[in-house]
Amino acid sequence: MSRAECARAERARALRVRRAQVDAEEVAFLAEAAAVEDDWWSLAEELTPELRASPVAVRERIRRSVELARRMPRILEAMRAGELESYAVQRVLKVTAALDDEAARAVDRLLAGKLDGAGATLWQPRNLTRCAARLVEKVDPGGQAGRARRARAERRVELVPGENAVSVVSAELPAEVAAACYARIEAMARSLRRGGEQRTWDQLRADVTADLLLGNDPGAAPPAAPTMVHLHLPVDTALSISEQGCELDGYGPVPAVIAREIMTGPASVWRAVLCDPGTGEPVDLGRSRRRPSETIRQLVRVRDRECVVPWCHRPARHCDHDHEREWVKDRGATSVANAGPRCRRHHRLKNDPRWATRYDPVHGTTTVTTPNGATYTGRREPVLAPREAGTDGAERPETGGCLPRVGPDRRAGSDQRTGR
Repeated sequence: MSRAECARAERARALRVRRAQVDAEEVAFLAEAAAVEDDWWSLAEELTPELRASPVAVRERIRRSVELARRMPRILEAMRAGELESYAVQRVLKVTAALDDEAARAVDRLLAGKLDGAGATLWQPRNLTRCAARLVEKVDPGGQAGRARRARAERRVELVPGENAVSVVSAELPAEVAAACYARIEAMARSLRRGGEQRTWDQLRADVTADLLLGNDPGAAPPAAPTMVHLHLPVDTALSISEQGCELDGYGPVPAVIAREIMTGPASVWRAVLCDPGTGEPVDLGRSRRRPSETIRQLVRVRDRECVVPWCHRPARHCDHDHEREWVKDRGATSVANAGPRCRRHHRLKNDPRWATRYDPVHGTTTVTTPNGATYTGRREPVLAPREAGTDGAERPETGGCLPRVGPDRRAGSDQRTGR
């Protein structure tokens, strides 16, 4: 090995050691913080702006840190020594999650013995996970069936927004069910290919899956979505005058040409939403009763699109409809001007005396002060970008159209720190 190659390898090793040690330092910090704060959700909310991750992700890091410090101290020491990074440790923790504390410590002890003096390949995450899995079976051979039952009880489906107007739908299923599902998808894709279909194998499998879920004739055409998906278009973009401003609910911006394809689908339903041309906000509606009408609920969802807390991006359709000024205590009106969407966790947090949260529905600004005194401010973006006369050489329309509601966008200025 040349001198340059040796220097490169040494630098890579030094980077790995430094990264592992920083990971270990975070584990120690979060475990220490959790020891004095019983409410991990509150702690996660407090640390979210500083760690620049979602509250769910921060809480999961807290949970892993506590588990690692309490149940697997030798693995934590390997992190401090620079041998193991967070990713590999996470995989080990997942394998040992179903064990009680005593069994987990036994696996920790045996695994540390295996790693002592082991070659570099055993430290690789996949090999390390396999070794840990074998030790789990050795330590708790009678618990295999119970672990499988618990894992199968946690089956779920997840939607992960992606890039370039594409998202991922994943399903965590019992192994035999997943295998049967894939086998059926594969068989239907092969049948279509034998019939002369020109789409690629990946395209066929994806389209067959979508057709089966949507109740369409599999493979007859690229799948369409007849169920309710909310898409926002400015009226000039819908008419192909402009190519900007298109948003898909739960996803974000999409190209205008894709939005118009969705808009002109046979199952699409149009609904107009008039907006203030200067601010881009929907016009307000008011009511005198406590329970908001469906019109108010829908208009608030259209306007805000997400939970009003700056770092929370829970879609408004999955949030509680909250009176900013309370109906009984503050004699707050039931109107769009006094309403905002809050996810259930942040709705409850609003009444926690350790936190101070204020949302201005009219101007779209949210101010949150955490228990440690840090203050953060977020501002929503308007449904339509404010238009000025003369843009692109023409007057812009004064109203906007929606199909049938708008999609969320990341609010401008979210996660910005304004002072302590």
